[in-house]
Amino acid sequence: MNFTLNNLPQRSVKPRHTGLTMVMDKGLSVREAEDFVSVAAAYTDIIKLGWSTAMFTPNLKEKIAVYKNAGLGVYFGGTLFEAFVIRNQVPDYLDLIEKFEVTHAEVSDGSIELEHERKCEYINQLSQKVTVLSEVGSKDAEKIIPPYKWIALMKKELAAGAWKVIGEAREGGNVGLFRSSGEVREGLVEEILTTIPFEDIIWEAPQKSQQVFFIKLLGTNVNLGNISPSEVIPLETIRYGLRGDTFFDFMGK
Repeated sequence: MNFTLNNLPQRSVKPRHTGLTMVMDKGLSVREAEDFVSVAAAYTDIIKLGWSTAMFTPNLKEKIAVYKNAGLGVYFGGTLFEAFVIRNQVPDYLDLIEKFEVTHAEVSDGSIELEHERKCEYINQLSQKVTVLSEVGSKDAEKIIPPYKWIALMKKELAAGAWKVIGEAREGGNVGLFRSSGEVREGLVEEILTTIPFEDIIWEAPQKSQQVFFIKLLGTNVNLGNISPSEVIPLETIRYGLRGDTFFDFMGK
């Protein structure tokens, strides 16, 4: 911080397990990654190389090194994992993780039908090599998963070895946890929180209104994901109550 203000909320410090900010990289260049970490590395914890963009991004290994050297975790998007699964190339995916020396892996089934027991086996298998995040929810806006099932899936995936479970929203924030308009399915979120500790969940929340909702509900140190690189510092101001949306939420706390 460049100066001091009183009555700011207590922000978790890195390396942290709550208050995580997961950023979606949709194909930044090495130079753009360097510029990003020079500005936002202090406020970022994990970088997701969105869906399957890693397959087409030039100088990928060099870019991953930029992130890792800045102390950030890096992983391939869950859609890439699913692309390998549906082609029966899981051993090749494991080789890919080793080749590019990523620190995390995402196990998801948002685009494919995957038996949940098998998904949990993948989580367990990958957790022997890297830190695993598992994603719950469908990318199909027409597929509505009832709250009890979200809870059951999350519990089993955490038990299988997932470090955190991710609530699906896609990069647009219009499926899974949210309606097509971007409005939060508040009843779903509240039901999930009756059983799953908020510390164990990363809520994908690419839209500002969604970020504000979760910060108001769960506080400064809620885990948020699918944040655009250009929105990391704006998000931090929301976390600290230094933007109009949360200006009075943390005074005196």
